[in-house]
Amino acid sequence: MELFRFHCWLLFLAAIAIASAVDDDVTYDGRSLIINGQRKILFSGSIHYPRSTPEMWPSLISKAKGGGLDVIQTYVFWNLHEPQPGQYDFNGKHDLVRFIKEVQAQGMYASLRIGPFIEGEWNYGGFPFWLHDIPNIIFRCDNEPFKAHMQNFTTLIVNMMKTEKLYASQGGPIILSQIENEYKNVEAAFGEKGPSYVKWAAAMAVGLQTGVPWMMCKQDDAPDPVINTCNGMQCGITFKGPNSPNKPSMWTENWTSFVQVYGEAPYIRSAQDIAFHVALFIAKNGSFINYYMYHGGTNFGRTAAAFIITSYYDQAPLDEYGLIRQPKWGHLKELHAAVKLCSDTLLSGAPTNYSLGNKQEAYVFQAGQGQCAAFLINFDTTSQVTVLFENSSYVLPRGSISILPDCENVAFNTQKVSTQQNTRSMTTAIKFSLDELWGEFRESAPNFNQTSLKSNTLVDQISTSKDASDYLWYTFSFEHNTTDGEIWLHVDSTAHVLHAFVNKDYIGSAHGSRHNGSFTFTAAVSLNNGTNNISLLSGMVGLPVHFNPVPLNFVSTSFASYTAIKCFTMADM
Repeated sequence: MELFRFHCWLLFLAAIAIASAVDDDVTYDGRSLIINGQRKILFSGSIHYPRSTPEMWPSLISKAKGGGLDVIQTYVFWNLHEPQPGQYDFNGKHDLVRFIKEVQAQGMYASLRIGPFIEGEWNYGGFPFWLHDIPNIIFRCDNEPFKAHMQNFTTLIVNMMKTEKLYASQGGPIILSQIENEYKNVEAAFGEKGPSYVKWAAAMAVGLQTGVPWMMCKQDDAPDPVINTCNGMQCGITFKGPNSPNKPSMWTENWTSFVQVYGEAPYIRSAQDIAFHVALFIAKNGSFINYYMYHGGTNFGRTAAAFIITSYYDQAPLDEYGLIRQPKWGHLKELHAAVKLCSDTLLSGAPTNYSLGNKQEAYVFQAGQGQCAAFLINFDTTSQVTVLFENSSYVLPRGSISILPDCENVAFNTQKVSTQQNTRSMTTAIKFSLDELWGEFRESAPNFNQTSLKSNTLVDQISTSKDASDYLWYTFSFEHNTTDGEIWLHVDSTAHVLHAFVNKDYIGSAHGSRHNGSFTFTAAVSLNNGTNNISLLSGMVGLPVHFNPVPLNFVSTSFASYTAIKCFTMADM
């Protein structure tokens, strides 16, 4: 009889586990996300599936889990998945479903940022270029052609996730979705079509009935029930908070480094600084923190935005190649463990805040049965201080936070790093010294008579090339029948780089930068008497991710072309 009862008990537990696996209820209140009736403090990390390879995904996700993360967050990349209208690609490193299933296989949650405008230093902000040629389209505002295409793609992704049962409401790992991305940065420029677009986007997303919450980052007017969230490095200071007392405080992008452009050094953000601002955000009732990026990876092919290098967030806790970067990975792992020690108290306790000194504060959480947790903060970045808390003395290093899970013992201090720093070394795998390992492409500078497209005005490079190429030749013929003065060629360009040829002879180059949207090339030239051919090779180093909303009709806006080309003598200068 006892054996039978034991078997029944096992079957009952198994039934509970299966039921839980197929139906995770995800809601929220003013304190946190609630999964299956339990409030959660969640640590998340961004890993973008197309910035690595499918062979890397299991290791990357495993290392993220080992670092104390609960959630993997990723964008969805529209221009990868729909390169032409109605033509879809979800193969190889574009296999979103496979990536999400790998997250699930390792027992983690997923946060899906559909956008479909993603920015992300990704070519054209994630938009497929064919959108540019849709009649009467105006990007990212209350414009019917744009909204129709945005809704089609968003619905496609949501239905794909539903078909594969990947939402938590179906037993899958996806607990959050995002619509749009940092729209508040440009909303005012669209006038009345900005706020109405925000309301439409929120209603459209919620209407897809995913069974999990939606969020909008950096969108303080996010309509209910969509959660407004924070992006940046100091959300414990800069975030004004949820726009409703019924929404949790969430941080969708905690930048672990910063994007690097050609010609600039990498941005180094210390493990101590990251840990300080995470601890501060949690002390101020934050309950969801996502590291952007946890693994940056590689911008393969032509996927990087304007002037962005191929390596993406190499200084993240997992470097470009997926190697653990210390002390960042280990220090944050210890932070996560310390917070988890007192997560129940943080989520259920009544918070109080009071001063411990001139630049020192305590955030204290007290719950039932004597539970207590405290964050002791030293905002003084120049001096170590000793503070008195609960009749005990605590030494706080400069610019640091100590976490006391029981209001007595320090489990972690953001400034004290116990993880040893590591270094990355490289070894030679293949020597490209043999001719058969190299390929060479030769193209002669064309003359005017060889061109396939002729125009009486300067054409926009991107509108002409349709993003099928990073390059476009501009050429014209010039009649020269005088020997008066030195001849100069002057070019004003809004592209990224220029190589100039006169009668097929190379005469020089010029380039812009991410922070300068135009440049000028001027050079003295030698011309033949009679007809001369001037050829200009214009290049783009990725497409822009931000679109000027004035004029609103982006299609008519020229953003990569020459604005002036002229030849003149010294007497004309």
